[in-house]
Amino acid sequence: MSGAEDQSLVEGIEFPAIPRDAQKKIAHLQEEFLRAEVEQLRKSVPLLQPLFKKRNEVISIPEVQSDFWIRVFSSAPAEIDEYVLPTDAAAIGAGLKNLNVERFEVDAQGNGEPRSLRFTFDFEASEDLPFENTQLVKEFYWRKQIIKTSSGKRRTWEGLVSEPVRINWKEGMDLTKGLLNAACDLAEAEKKKGGDRKKLPEYEALVKKIGEVEAEAEGEDEEENDDDEDPESPAGTSFFAFFGYRGRDVTAEQSKEANKEDDERFAKISKGEEVEDDDEDEDDDEDDLVDDLEDAEIFPDGEEFAIALAEDLWTDAMKYYIQSFELGDDLDELDMEELEGLDEMDEDEDEGEAQGEGESRPRKKARN
Repeated sequence: MSGAEDQSLVEGIEFPAIPRDAQKKIAHLQEEFLRAEVEQLRKSVPLLQPLFKKRNEVISIPEVQSDFWIRVFSSAPAEIDEYVLPTDAAAIGAGLKNLNVERFEVDAQGNGEPRSLRFTFDFEASEDLPFENTQLVKEFYWRKQIIKTSSGKRRTWEGLVSEPVRINWKEGMDLTKGLLNAACDLAEAEKKKGGDRKKLPEYEALVKKIGEVEAEAEGEDEEENDDDEDPESPAGTSFFAFFGYRGRDVTAEQSKEANKEDDERFAKISKGEEVEDDDEDEDDDEDDLVDDLEDAEIFPDGEEFAIALAEDLWTDAMKYYIQSFELGDDLDELDMEELEGLDEMDEDEDEGEAQGEGESRPRKKARN
């Protein structure tokens, strides 16, 4: 059978698909679940706040605080650990006293946006710390954007946006290799000069710097592992580049309008009224969805990383701290007699090897 016949045969096959009516009902039900989950998160904030306050009191015990966060980061899950380079771990170990995460847009009554996050890193001044700051604060705002494509279709985007936070690096100790400073320079230039950011010299400088750092990282990866098949791997990206994450350019006003429109739409759905559904075809009207910050993003996975940091590492910090001691506990439980027995076996093996080497070594001829 020819290739053309194969293709025509495939085109003639009708693959099963979710019925149109069912698609709508599923989409609407998924939205209900999402709204319920957000409401649950919102109400949990004031309930959990006193518990996290108690946890901070435990962490503040000098014997615990001295190595609490370095132990937590050393036991971090893969999606966080892959961004913590040895130099980052050294900086964290040199001075991180506390990490606090707040869902700062939620008030004491449990009202507000619970997905917005504020990270506060407190450091103790140290010669080994690569920067002068004793506190770094990074805020993320949950934003929503509704886009009408050129073909009139409705698209909804929502996620975390932020502003770059400058770190005062000590001379020659910038762990981000200039990326964070360049990202901050661009953000400041946009506020001062306005206009099209892509026409700013700071934009060009940042994109160039990103290319240089990526090329350097790829070269290092090739040297370490010629079989690396993951060019998108974040390996080589410093944890501290996280402070330069921006996300999409969506203002608070735009998000407010989008939320209002979405709430009105959901109210109609709840009443059984027909509404315009979001277009799910990602390839359609792609140009309308391009984010012009994408090429100038120094930490592309910033949103996912922030969520993992808040919902996993920080929330379960005590668990990771305890896990860091598990290896030591396992060693303590070993029978000392067994350890002594192992030592004796090792000594016997060493003697046997030495004897074997002596027997196998050619003897010197006796002198006449």
